[in-house]
Amino acid sequence: MSTQQQQIRAVNTVHTALFINNKDRTGEGESIAVVNPATESLVAEVAGASAAQVDEAVDSAAVAFEDERWKNPQFRKEVLLRFADLVEENREALMDTLIEEIGTPVNLTSNHIDTPVAFLRWFAHQAVCDRTRHLGFNVTGTAVSTVVYRPVGVVAAITAFNYPLLIGLTKLGASLAAGCTAVLLSSPQAPLAVLQLGELVRRAGFPAGVINILAGGAQVGERLTTHPRVAKVSFTGSVNVGRRVMQQAADGLRSVVLELGGKSAAILLPGVDFKKYAYSLHARYARNAGQGCGSPTRILVEASRYDEFVDISRQAYSRLKVGNPRDKETLLGPVINAAQRDRIEAGIQAAVQEGAQVIAGGGRPDIAKGWYVNPTLIGGLDNTATLAREEIFGPVSVVLTYRDVEEAIAIANDSPLGLKAYVFGETAQCLQIIPKLNVGTVQINGGSPLRPDAPMTGYKHSGIGSEWGEDGLREFLRPQHIDCPVA
Repeated sequence: MSTQQQQIRAVNTVHTALFINNKDRTGEGESIAVVNPATESLVAEVAGASAAQVDEAVDSAAVAFEDERWKNPQFRKEVLLRFADLVEENREALMDTLIEEIGTPVNLTSNHIDTPVAFLRWFAHQAVCDRTRHLGFNVTGTAVSTVVYRPVGVVAAITAFNYPLLIGLTKLGASLAAGCTAVLLSSPQAPLAVLQLGELVRRAGFPAGVINILAGGAQVGERLTTHPRVAKVSFTGSVNVGRRVMQQAADGLRSVVLELGGKSAAILLPGVDFKKYAYSLHARYARNAGQGCGSPTRILVEASRYDEFVDISRQAYSRLKVGNPRDKETLLGPVINAAQRDRIEAGIQAAVQEGAQVIAGGGRPDIAKGWYVNPTLIGGLDNTATLAREEIFGPVSVVLTYRDVEEAIAIANDSPLGLKAYVFGETAQCLQIIPKLNVGTVQINGGSPLRPDAPMTGYKHSGIGSEWGEDGLREFLRPQHIDCPVA
């Protein structure tokens, strides 16, 4: 057996049961085939939820919402901390499943497992914070007002395939810390690791019904988002699906949190040292096979330094390793499926037909099996090109040129999406232009790892509301004004 065959292996046990009211349940809906993107072999068949099982999950969450133990903030803190500990203890098993079902490289374990564990712990401590606002006397001195914050109720939390545990666990952390209960729906493309969480939920000591975990496709999602007992929908995914989710939720006048697509610009300011940042910049959109909404997929450089940037980028590309996800040196594994690879390649081909050039990378690696695509850097386009405007969700970025900083800002803002931006240069100069950027997050010189107390907010078509941090937790609270006359 070759080293690669030894490294690309099947998970020992595959958990396919749904989790409803603290019990494992066999799905009664349509079957989902989970295929390993690196080997093209079947990993598991998962029976999704039926409409009746969606109803059962929501009903159990609604009953659990009234559980007196769950209304106790200290209890919520303790059980969330136990849950975080269990996720951490099962780090390798969960990551093993993620490698099998989405082909993500093992060197991203920190992003997939360690980061959500840290977020769960942060949210656990936020559960006991007193957010009461004492407004004091009214203008006539006849009454005293207080504002308290109540949990909204049952939350429908819908995760995505690219980072299923990071997205799913942070949705749970925020909503549960607020006192809500939840029905977590996995992406149909990546249900296995999410379903594995059920046993950890039970072992952590959550009351029955607080967390329910389902798998299924669009029909299951629609049944969940339109359910009359769901108070809030939190969804991460594409703009088009997010639009449908919002329409479905609107029928019940329920609010939504949407974290959608991105076409983030990276502005390399005049005078910046390309060699200092080239590898980390290209690795940022290449990692996880480019399947990340915050990737810097538009790179803006001075027109006079374009050739210099191209030369340095080619050198950096030689270090972007594509291959076996179980190899610790691999940065890019396969994309999620053949259809996604076809879409990426069609986007590149269309750009070339529009006059673009592949200036670094491109094509497929010499790997017999798996839906691999090489990282690709595209030049010769302007910001009106399709590839510069639409999220491709692959390891592809375009290089755009600017004449001065004001034009760079204008190009960065000329997008229907506004999730993130990256600015490289002297810190003082970066800080000067940030107020002009119409995005939810700006990272200077590459930024730092994700932090749980900072919000993720999408501007324009990149989303509604916030995730993470105090802002993300408050999405699951609503104010109640108490007006008390003075005797």
